[in-house]
Amino acid sequence: MVVSIMLWLKEKQKNNPFLKFGTKKPIALSMKIFAETEHLILREIVPTDTGDMYRLDSDPLVHKYLGNNPIKCMGKARAYVDYIRMQYEKYGIGRWAAIEKSTGDWIGWTGLKMNFEEEMNGRINYYDIGYRFMPQYWGKGYATESSIAARDYFFTHFPGNTLCGLADVAHGASCRVLEKIGLEAKNDFHYFKENVMVRWFEMENK
Repeated sequence: MVVSIMLWLKEKQKNNPFLKFGTKKPIALSMKIFAETEHLILREIVPTDTGDMYRLDSDPLVHKYLGNNPIKCMGKARAYVDYIRMQYEKYGIGRWAAIEKSTGDWIGWTGLKMNFEEEMNGRINYYDIGYRFMPQYWGKGYATESSIAARDYFFTHFPGNTLCGLADVAHGASCRVLEKIGLEAKNDFHYFKENVMVRWFEMENK
């Protein structure tokens, strides 16, 4: 849905401190909001998110289970933002910015992706669900909360397709999130590019 922010504010302002007191990065007029959960607003990623994307992906702790290769320049963050926006236009799907309602903080991204560039576990052209948050927001249940919203969005808009998930076998927390939202572990495989064992999950959208 494309939300008229003024109408949305009037409707939600009374009981929502995020909307009542404003945000550190206000949601723009006509910015697309894909979902709202108890604690999060899940909206489209826009070019002005580049700085936050850089803070996220340049953090070595964030990349501990992502190949230990944090980015080192703003250009790579902008390229990723542009890639996500291409996914919106070409596939009607993509990662979403996660905004914490209580503070208005941009806490990372969550959502869906069409994987078409690289074969993984013998598969290509598959939909996956994922998330990536700033470390200070870990342990709050946001991964599960936002992933449930993304899963439900997928089931509504992409019937007849399989939802996939991937996680480093050593990252138990991410594996548990995928299991909590209903995906089933299928097999483990060696991802040679990053020399790690990855667990593959699936859930049929029947």
